[in-house]
Amino acid sequence: MAWSIADVARMSGVTSRTLRYYDEIGLLPPAWIGSNGHRYYEEADLLRLQQILLMRELDLGLREIQAVLDSQVDQLAALREHHRRLLAERDRLETLARTVGRTIAELEEGKDNSDMAKINRPENLFEGFEPGRHEAEARERWPEQWEQSRRAIAGMTTEGMEQWQREVTAQMIRMAEFMVAGTPVADPAVQAEVDAHYQGVCRFWTPCAAAYKGLGQTYVDDPQFRTNFDSIAEGLAAYQRDAMAVYANARLS
Repeated sequence: MAWSIADVARMSGVTSRTLRYYDEIGLLPPAWIGSNGHRYYEEADLLRLQQILLMRELDLGLREIQAVLDSQVDQLAALREHHRRLLAERDRLETLARTVGRTIAELEEGKDNSDMAKINRPENLFEGFEPGRHEAEARERWPEQWEQSRRAIAGMTTEGMEQWQREVTAQMIRMAEFMVAGTPVADPAVQAEVDAHYQGVCRFWTPCAAAYKGLGQTYVDDPQFRTNFDSIAEGLAAYQRDAMAVYANARLS
């Protein structure tokens, strides 16, 4: 039995455009192409697509997925390994849920008259987060900067990482204070805080204007990043993004 590219797109949720791209790069060629030029997929192709989607869920890049599939011999063993990693990811997400729940509880208990809140243990904000979770995408888009970041993180001690986490939390709270006060993102005081953020990022990699604005957009688009920011104050992720865009246009362009 074979399915058309439209059928596969409907079943999997993967767009026809993406399926055609997977064919172009040799990741998922169709079983055959009809006289009408349409691509058709058989059961083995659907199983391969399932594996591709599983590995994308685990944040592997397309080149890594290609290498895994090309070297794969035992399909059942590969699925067992995917299953193991998905269970590990489930456990990580449960930890993240507890982290966010704890943050909400601390913010509700610690509110003062200024509507801001005190975090009892800032390092707890980051339990369950994985700084390297988005490495595959970063490595594909900015390979030199990714390598620079990888070396910097590898050289950090446990104490250094904890200190960095505390600094990041303090920066987020200061930005939240500006936002709650209604301070424009272009205000010199806000931009001075963004400069401190940029210098902190430069400890790991040095983004250009486009990359720095892209990082700010990631804070909004990625659910984990957005939750982390907005757990401090609702709307903080977007405020941080806008402030970073102003900084990038003025200082990095």
